[in-house]
Amino acid sequence: MLIAQMTDIHIGFDPDARPEELNRIRFRQTLDRLLSAPNKVDMLLLTGDLTDHGDVESFEKIAELLKGCPFPVYAIPGNHDSREGLLAAFPDTPTEDGFIHYVIEQQGLRIVMLDSFEPGRHGGAFCTRRRDWLRAQLDAHPETPTVLFMHHPPVVSGVDWMDPAPGEEWIANLAAAIAGHDQVLAIHCGHLHRPIYARFHGVPISVTPSVAPLVSLDLRKVDVQKPDNRALITTEPAGYALHRWDGQDLVTHYERTNDWDVLAFYGVHLQPMMREMFAERE
Repeated sequence: MLIAQMTDIHIGFDPDARPEELNRIRFRQTLDRLLSAPNKVDMLLLTGDLTDHGDVESFEKIAELLKGCPFPVYAIPGNHDSREGLLAAFPDTPTEDGFIHYVIEQQGLRIVMLDSFEPGRHGGAFCTRRRDWLRAQLDAHPETPTVLFMHHPPVVSGVDWMDPAPGEEWIANLAAAIAGHDQVLAIHCGHLHRPIYARFHGVPISVTPSVAPLVSLDLRKVDVQKPDNRALITTEPAGYALHRWDGQDLVTHYERTNDWDVLAFYGVHLQPMMREMFAERE
């Protein structure tokens, strides 16, 4: 099973751009790449910041571009979104207790989509009600391999202006929910607009790079009293993730969507090399 993940699309950042805003162009190019690639996916997960202002019109633009997808699309909100706008564009999205969190079960894997959104807040949120919901989901299926998807990474990455403070309450609530649940294979997030890898209480955690322009890799501390003209956002190529589940292991691949040249084709001239490499596995 192949699970595609796109995050941080930010439609509506420049809605009056002519002929079309950059973020919509990047999303269409990324979606075209996914649909034309040789890897046929089983589902697409959109992990927050689909829009820049949470407005219904921007969500509708997202939904319109997704209409032709031959696989189901699932979404959760990010800090730039609104639950109302997301549900208007994706009316079949499950909700519970006012939160957009739910479980997808496919081929022996439980995919838990988490809601880390709080209106008016840039950083993450994970209250005690969400903590208890996740803990109950994990308690109910202790033997089933599980992967969590959420918008905000519960780690300090070093990108100072995007990070949470260490030990924020919402992070402690998430840690409490997963404690003692060895079936959690990984946590996949967005928000930071860069490919990042870490561990969270022993669980591998990764951030999928954004579809919208990326955050510059600058790990210096930020002084809010002294702007230093550092680069914040760059036009690095958009990206997406493919999470491959074979029934036992979960492996993640990342692809960028800019054009590139193919330097080697699998033709007859490379068949001896290919045979050699496969023979080593026997």
